[in-house]
Amino acid sequence: MHVGRTVVAAAALAAAAIAATAVAQNPSDYPARPVTLIVPYGPGGVADVGMRILAEKLSGLLNQQFFVENRPGAGGIIAAQAEAAAAPDGYTLLMTGNNNAIAAALFKSLPYNILTDFASISTAAFFDALIVTRAGSPLKSVQDVIAAARANPGKLNIGTINPGSTQNLAGELFTSTAGIQAAIVPFRASPDMAGAVLRGDVDIAFEFYAAVSGLLADGKLVALASAGLQRTAYLPDVATVMESGLKDYEVTSWNGLSVPAATPKPIIAKLNAAMKAVIPTREVETRSNQMGMAMRWSTPEEMTERMQADIVKWSAVIATAGIPKRD
Repeated sequence: MHVGRTVVAAAALAAAAIAATAVAQNPSDYPARPVTLIVPYGPGGVADVGMRILAEKLSGLLNQQFFVENRPGAGGIIAAQAEAAAAPDGYTLLMTGNNNAIAAALFKSLPYNILTDFASISTAAFFDALIVTRAGSPLKSVQDVIAAARANPGKLNIGTINPGSTQNLAGELFTSTAGIQAAIVPFRASPDMAGAVLRGDVDIAFEFYAAVSGLLADGKLVALASAGLQRTAYLPDVATVMESGLKDYEVTSWNGLSVPAATPKPIIAKLNAAMKAVIPTREVETRSNQMGMAMRWSTPEEMTERMQADIVKWSAVIATAGIPKRD
């Protein structure tokens, strides 16, 4: 009799769990509880701020709290592992993007597959790389940079941050696309690199707007070009690298939201629709532009295609530059 009661109780618990899962996966009821958004960086950075803007707006639209949880470390691997192990119910989201594409290209192996273990929701923020130099530099344009490098092969110094970072790979892609020989000088952090540019230790540098906005505003640094497909809203007078004559050169870091691959498609569709509603708003546009971001929605398919294309792109850059694969 006792065993029978145990079996009945277990069956009841299983039925309740199935029912709860069904409710959680019903797009009309989702989200029924708070949602966690894992960010693979520490708090306060531009990507973190962008995700907090998005989380705030999703909370208001969907009438449920979206909380940012920072899990920095190991180039985003720690955060991605946490997401891969999360329940596929739409209650744990992950900020993915260009960093994951680079990691897929740079590491010999990863404990997950960014293309098969996760499902895309939508892109969110885009960050165009900038080519900057010190005020008073004789280099006034991208063509000046290329001419100087060709006149003295190997003498031009290009500042970036950590090897394998987007900024670092932007410098490598620039030299190969322009067909020039130059020294890529990596620094540990953006302030170190900016100081080297100001001292004249390096001739130009590749960096994102948020890291150098103060120096640009003070006139200590000058932006020679932005590396997106079109001019940025926050530096509208700065030409793109392609406008400056270097065709097919584009370096735009980006991020978006992903979920575990088994997450029901109706949940993904609801999250995608919510992002489509909040991203184009004037407030989101204004706040993101102030940080050097351009917020853009996409379909899940477009985000996945972008990830696939970036893996191919950065794999080629890493191979050309001779950057060793990491364990």
